[in-house]
Amino acid sequence: MPETSGTSGASIELEHLTKRYPGSPQPAVDSVSMEIRAGETVVFVGPSGCGKSTTLKMINRLIEPTGGRIRINGEDVTDIDPVKLRRKVGYAIQSAGLFPHMTVAQNIALVPRMTGWDRRRIADRVEELLDLVGLDPGEFRDRYPRRLSGGQQQRVGVARALAADPPVLLMDEPFGAVDPITRDHLQDELIRLQRELHKTIVFVTHDFDEAIKLGDRIAVLRERSHIAQFDTPEAILTNPADDFVSGFVGAGAALKRLNLTRVRDVEITGCPTAAVDDPLQEIFNKLRGSGTNEILLLDRRGRPYKWLRRGDMMRAKGALARAGTLVSDTVTRDATLRDALEAVLTDNAGRVAVTGRHGEYTGVVDMKTLMNSVHDLLEADRLEAMEHQHELEAVRADRTHAEQEGDGEDRTA
Repeated sequence: MPETSGTSGASIELEHLTKRYPGSPQPAVDSVSMEIRAGETVVFVGPSGCGKSTTLKMINRLIEPTGGRIRINGEDVTDIDPVKLRRKVGYAIQSAGLFPHMTVAQNIALVPRMTGWDRRRIADRVEELLDLVGLDPGEFRDRYPRRLSGGQQQRVGVARALAADPPVLLMDEPFGAVDPITRDHLQDELIRLQRELHKTIVFVTHDFDEAIKLGDRIAVLRERSHIAQFDTPEAILTNPADDFVSGFVGAGAALKRLNLTRVRDVEITGCPTAAVDDPLQEIFNKLRGSGTNEILLLDRRGRPYKWLRRGDMMRAKGALARAGTLVSDTVTRDATLRDALEAVLTDNAGRVAVTGRHGEYTGVVDMKTLMNSVHDLLEADRLEAMEHQHELEAVRADRTHAEQEGDGEDRTA
């Protein structure tokens, strides 16, 4: 695969950014100011209608601001040609927004072609990006959007947004229209891409768990995009600024912190595997010699396919097609421990297969490992709560002592 050019992210400054619509007594966005560092992922989260998407769209001037300034890498872009600005800022939306009459390659090539890239460079870039988002170029390059699943369309949408290697990527609820399992995998893919590319990503969602999982920092927005809290996910989970933010955090903050730990941070073990084309007797011998009760059957591309138990093979009387249980879910190394825990509980088998960037098997994570992590988080929360209680008691004791001393001085006087 060709090397990515690796353009790093750009800083973004919003200064008193405001949007008023004619006839409306209140601005949709009211004097928003924030600084977003180059290369970080910032997530806007807030209730419906709070102005988060409007704020996002003003950054690339899909919506023109009525007041304030926008600076990208120190350059004021408020008054430059908005078409030129949009070619430097990637944009991905919920429905992928692919042109149905264009192939995957043509959709991805759109911006590079408009900016004057030559044909060879465009072809190389399409190949590179399809591989980057986990789609086989040979298989997907010439497909039309109608022949793609929702998750595949979203991957192509992200590839198109990255096509001209922009320093800034804006994402407006890009994963909101796909099923939960596909959504988890797309989130993992974005985390992996960001580790490789270091873009500046501004991401809008109404899902606080998604914000925790993806954001280096989260901006919790009230109505008219007033900032209730702008901080790291951990800081917001452990110390919400007020009741409004606490409402977003909700119950189970300790379990939500499972979204801060990745599968790659815990022990990934192996399990016995066999290929779908292996002779039946060889598979049975592997299973019998493994010392375990099950084996993972991999498809022709090395991806998890079925879990086979000894009893399954005996009951199926040697017919592999009828034996075993199809793998219902997998996780990547960039998945959160919460994703892994949900997959294990859904599968109800005490483990989940871990896969690489092309879906190939790389190991398993088991329930014991995940529950140890949950226990560690709960214990850390308990110790933190005890420490906080001791601090409160110390403050109360100091205050009582000061009051007693004051009363003594008054009586002496």
